[in-house]
Amino acid sequence: MSSLILTLPLTPPGIATKYSYTLTSDGHTATDHARAAAALLPEPSRPGGEVVAMVPISALSWQRVQLPPGIPLGPNHQTPRLRSILEGLLEDRLLDDPAQLHFALQPGAEAGSPVWVAVCDRSWLRDNLQALEAAGRAVSRVVPEFAPGPTASGTTEICALGSPSEPQMILCGQGPDQSVTMLPLSAAVLALAGLTSTTDDDAPAPVVRADPAVAEVAERTLGRQVTLHTATQRALDAARGDWDLAQFELASTSRIRAMRKAGTAASALLYAPQWRAARWAAALLVGVHLVGLNLWAWQEKQALAAKQVAVRNALTTTFPQVKVVVDAPVQMERELGLLRQKAGSVSPRDLEPLMAAVGASLPDDRVPTALEFAPGELRLRGVTLAPDEESVFNTRLQAAGYSARTEDGTLLVRAEGTP
Repeated sequence: MSSLILTLPLTPPGIATKYSYTLTSDGHTATDHARAAAALLPEPSRPGGEVVAMVPISALSWQRVQLPPGIPLGPNHQTPRLRSILEGLLEDRLLDDPAQLHFALQPGAEAGSPVWVAVCDRSWLRDNLQALEAAGRAVSRVVPEFAPGPTASGTTEICALGSPSEPQMILCGQGPDQSVTMLPLSAAVLALAGLTSTTDDDAPAPVVRADPAVAEVAERTLGRQVTLHTATQRALDAARGDWDLAQFELASTSRIRAMRKAGTAASALLYAPQWRAARWAAALLVGVHLVGLNLWAWQEKQALAAKQVAVRNALTTTFPQVKVVVDAPVQMERELGLLRQKAGSVSPRDLEPLMAAVGASLPDDRVPTALEFAPGELRLRGVTLAPDEESVFNTRLQAAGYSARTEDGTLLVRAEGTP
């Protein structure tokens, strides 16, 4: 999906505050990265893109608590009551006043189960989000740089970052709770964490990544090669996670969340690489349907043309005197009428058959006062029929190939097929 990923600074926002940003069109590859003031930040590269704010690992504290059973959770239930419960559970673990802190529950948290809670300074986070919104870059999601939970490799992962003078390491996927911990990068700390080369050979070696600034220090300290992992790559990884720290008073309304979610899903379907096969399949399916519809239309057109040729041939074969065919059915009916006239016969559209059909269908005591005849139809004046009599009259006429209806006080009888 198209995203603008911003790394929030550790200091409160000001006029000179600059944000590190990463632009991506598919959520996996960076198209641009730099630093800029809030007013100069670029927009997501595609419509429906989102602005994601990333909270650095040093600005977060991770706490694991056991939620009481029966507490309503979820976006629509992040109420002051739930916050009060979290404050009570974390009060003895936090150095700062819980009222000054912001809490966020892990995705899929369930009441009665252990859950991870992200904790950070509330005013710092709120001020940064408000500064970005004032600059026209309203944040859709707030994600942590690193989060507890299973890692992509399924084992403990080490990420070294910081500066050569003060290197730090982030341990992810540790222990049964799969915690995330930030520690100084040193041989002594590695030994205390049980991550030295003298550990059990049967245990899988942790995956090690390092920021380019501390890659050399990490290799020297760990005694092994490391994979380079830049701040841009960390931002892309964080934005693809499930976490959203914008909860409680910082949460968007349900309508805005739904709109953002729909826009994000649409953008992912259109541009994300994991949906490329689905997009090709959809395009192929549409193409096949278009080809099939055109082929079907061509076949129908050919069949209609063949029928039209057959009708014209029938006309010119039956009546050789017709040299120019304009409307074959009409011309054939006209020629049949001329043949009847020459033979002295009548057609169902003539006066005699119409009167005979009407006389056989009308009740015995009903006699019209006036008749009007036109080819194919007969108007009867002065005839009034009861509903049951009209039903019988119409049934008899239909059996003889005629239809009737009342029009302007007259009874109109027509031969079937008369326009």
